[in-house]
Amino acid sequence: MHIWILTSIPKVLSLKIITYFPIFFGDWINQILTLQMMKASYWIEKLELIAHPEGGYFKETYKSKEEINKDALPARYSGDRAFSTAIYFLLKGDEFSAFHRIASDEIWHFYAGTSVSIHMILPDGKLQIVSVGPNIEDGENFQGVIPAGAWFGAKVNEPNSYTLVGCTVAPGFDFADFELAKESELLELFPQHTALIKEMSIH
Repeated sequence: MHIWILTSIPKVLSLKIITYFPIFFGDWINQILTLQMMKASYWIEKLELIAHPEGGYFKETYKSKEEINKDALPARYSGDRAFSTAIYFLLKGDEFSAFHRIASDEIWHFYAGTSVSIHMILPDGKLQIVSVGPNIEDGENFQGVIPAGAWFGAKVNEPNSYTLVGCTVAPGFDFADFELAKESELLELFPQHTALIKEMSIH
């Protein structure tokens, strides 16, 4: 494409395009590069993230003011729940999000850093892995969906990096619906995934 531009238009115009390209696009490119090079500590401070029980860091950014009455929800909910909630969630490359499950569907949205793999053990024992990140050609996705009731944990795919995602839950998240896996119980339920459970559980 660049060759076509240089050979198909007058030389003076070509030089102007080359000259002004950084002016029009330089700041935009620099912003993208800067976003990706930010360290985990920068986001933890700027977004005011705090430690999460499963590992990583988080901050609630949205909670619907409207609620769904307990009587209208499945029996697994112990009370009323907000329509939806959202958080920032950051995971460092040398950490992991330990296996846990919640009562609602959850969607992860990629924001910054490098990709993260979400390991899900479904109730029938089937293992599903979704990579959430920016490299679509490598099989990554900007979003990843975790179905309600699935045991799941996550690890950053680049050990020297981090991932910053958003997590949206509907019906809204409540810590009453959060269950952190006990390694021994998970091993008894899913012995076929012993290595993974030992790697991503809090002992």
